[in-house]
Amino acid sequence: MGPLTNTLPKPMLPVAGRPLVEHTVEAAVDAGATHVVIVVGYESAAVRDHFGEESFDVPVSFARQPEQRGTGDAVRSALPELDPEPFVVLNGDALYDRASLRNLYETGPAVGSYRVPNPEAYGVLRTAGDRVTGVVEKPAEPPSDLINTGAYAFPAAAREWLDVGESERGEIELTAVLQRACEQATVQPVPFTRWLDVGRPWELLAANEWKLPELGGRRRGEVSDDAHLDGTVVVAPGATIRPGVVIEGPAYIGRDASVGPNAYVRGATMLGPETKVGHSVEVKNSVVMRGTSVGHLSYVGDSVLGEDVNFGAGTVVANLRHDDSTVRVTVKGDRVDTARRKFGVVCGPGAKTGINTSLNAGVTLAEGARTSPGEAVTRDR
Repeated sequence: MGPLTNTLPKPMLPVAGRPLVEHTVEAAVDAGATHVVIVVGYESAAVRDHFGEESFDVPVSFARQPEQRGTGDAVRSALPELDPEPFVVLNGDALYDRASLRNLYETGPAVGSYRVPNPEAYGVLRTAGDRVTGVVEKPAEPPSDLINTGAYAFPAAAREWLDVGESERGEIELTAVLQRACEQATVQPVPFTRWLDVGRPWELLAANEWKLPELGGRRRGEVSDDAHLDGTVVVAPGATIRPGVVIEGPAYIGRDASVGPNAYVRGATMLGPETKVGHSVEVKNSVVMRGTSVGHLSYVGDSVLGEDVNFGAGTVVANLRHDDSTVRVTVKGDRVDTARRKFGVVCGPGAKTGINTSLNAGVTLAEGARTSPGEAVTRDR
């Protein structure tokens, strides 16, 4: 998720107006959790501060993982907060449907499973009949297309199974604990109806495409009589929708945001707090984060703009390759297929474009990156 996570922990990235991890917590509670423990580390204050302002029907507490030494170590850090009874572990950067989680709770010991066309990119479950016998991480030749969703229902005895050693990656892995659980108990694979691992920018778009239609329309900001809002559109308090604006939902317009005049917002679009979308700007199926400004006469499509980005007037994002192939993005030095025919750009916090800049499909602008007026950017900056 870099450069979006240079200043913000990944679970705090915005999905439908709330941090990603809040959707996970809400799903866990709705499925029947009686106590939620959030393990924090990197930029932990952002997580604590946010949840300090929110209330749920069950207690929410925090455990600190001093060093990020792996998922198993994260659960070790939470042990002092856990009650001596069966417990569930969820990844804080994934979305789960409530019915599947409820089934996981009721079935345990169990692990959430999901079928994907590219299992080699995930942890793949080994099964024998209706039980899980183990998991193999990112295998070159997957034993099946059934993957681990990072959702586990452990028996109380699993508290004693966390003393596993380091993996080849030098981390204490929760999958090693799952392996031990498979040896000590009957672990069942629970099929999940819907699940999304939100690990890359285009998956953040997918998360908003999932959650925005669920919001329902609430319009508490100022909406001009000459604006047209259609479909599921949320206008948060303090937001301003100016004359001539057309918004086709699902869309979320954050607190104190400003749209228009004569702007066009469509697709699954989330505009964060204090964002500005200027005169005759079109924003389509994108995530625009807090404090970002898209100047007049610009186009943003299928893109993720981090906090405090500034697009100069006339900045245009290309979101489609001329050969109609799916868009590829460079992630950690490797070219990765987004599997999306349409994908625009990723802009890190504080990036700025000069007027009339053209940004090619799949380009990433780093934190604080700059472009010159009239520049055509075809490579990551």
